[in-house]
Amino acid sequence: MKTILVLSLIFFLIQTSVQGKTVLNDGLAGDWESRWVVSTFKQSEGQAGKWDVTAGKYYGDAEEDKGLHTSQDARFYSISTKLSDDVSNKDKSLVVQYRVKHEQNIDCGGGYVKLLPTGLDQSTFNGDSKYNIMFGPDICGSSTKKVHLIFNYKGKNHLISKNVPCESDEASHLYTLIVKPDNTYEIRIDNKQKASGKLEEDFDFLAPKKIKDPKLSKPTDWVDEKEIADPEDKKPEGWDDTPKEVTDPEAKKPEDWDDDLDGEWEAPMTPNPEYKGEWKPKMIPNPAYKGEWVHPEIDNPEYKPDPNIYAFDSHAFLGIEIWQVKAGTIFGDFLVTDSVEEAEAAAEKVLKRVEGEKKMKEEEEKKKSAEEATKKAAEDAAKKTEEKPVEPEEKKEDL
Repeated sequence: MKTILVLSLIFFLIQTSVQGKTVLNDGLAGDWESRWVVSTFKQSEGQAGKWDVTAGKYYGDAEEDKGLHTSQDARFYSISTKLSDDVSNKDKSLVVQYRVKHEQNIDCGGGYVKLLPTGLDQSTFNGDSKYNIMFGPDICGSSTKKVHLIFNYKGKNHLISKNVPCESDEASHLYTLIVKPDNTYEIRIDNKQKASGKLEEDFDFLAPKKIKDPKLSKPTDWVDEKEIADPEDKKPEGWDDTPKEVTDPEAKKPEDWDDDLDGEWEAPMTPNPEYKGEWKPKMIPNPAYKGEWVHPEIDNPEYKPDPNIYAFDSHAFLGIEIWQVKAGTIFGDFLVTDSVEEAEAAAEKVLKRVEGEKKMKEEEEKKKSAEEATKKAAEDAAKKTEEKPVEPEEKKEDL
């Protein structure tokens, strides 16, 4: 009996470790308003945008592709949902995954989400609300098309140093952030890795390990000029005798030129093809060159490693807090879990629906194109009929 209990416990632990813990898995089905709280931020000023839920113009599944939709231009949008449990990601992986569709062909606006700690007042959620992680696409014009990734570390927000391009078309795309207990991270778009690295190296959480030795500086006699003017090179005789410009030999005095009225005519000047420019001695390798001086480094006394950069004590809410010039973005398939495997399985299902969305769009465009071609053909035929000359009736002879 004891052996059976032990085996059962081991099996349970294995199953638990494999399945992981998911604290948010929301596809916006059913009564979404009972799970999501719209913030009152900017409502009194009339600057808060209205949220609704839709699958959009194109979709793979009319129900499963529903998502939170920004419906008014030039508005602030703030909305959040409570996770099923207030959790820490200490000693565990953290996966934040969701779908974004900029169906309006976005010109300027955010498409990111925030993971927030306990203590958030959802009714007043805004840009000043404390958050743990901000992740997702941000687009504004042609200059800004990137994936934002910001971590709050010891009360300060730290932006990733890498430039990670985001998708900017009108189709649905799946964004995935994976943070691991070994202080590494990974960013995926449509389940394909777009960036990865060490938190310590790609964010300025910690002071640098090495610093330039403050006691040392470049020696005053250090020569770092690779080339010098050849001291034996001399300017050729008569070099400066050639003028930069000469009288244009092809210029002719205008026939209507009047010397009494217009003054004495002078031919215009033109660049001299024989002019060689300012003389400069040729450059030769500097025999005294010592190479580029490299400032010696020493261990930074202020550097203190932290094996728990990745860890947060509390993840309690997921929210969207953005500004959009042109509304129409759809957010869906929200997932927060500690299981990378579960996120990958969910991603496969979402991306299969995205293929259906693309197919629906292609079919609609083909149909529209065919209708336009038929309409144009009909218009062309009608035009030809109108332009066809009418044969005059033969004049009847008088009886």
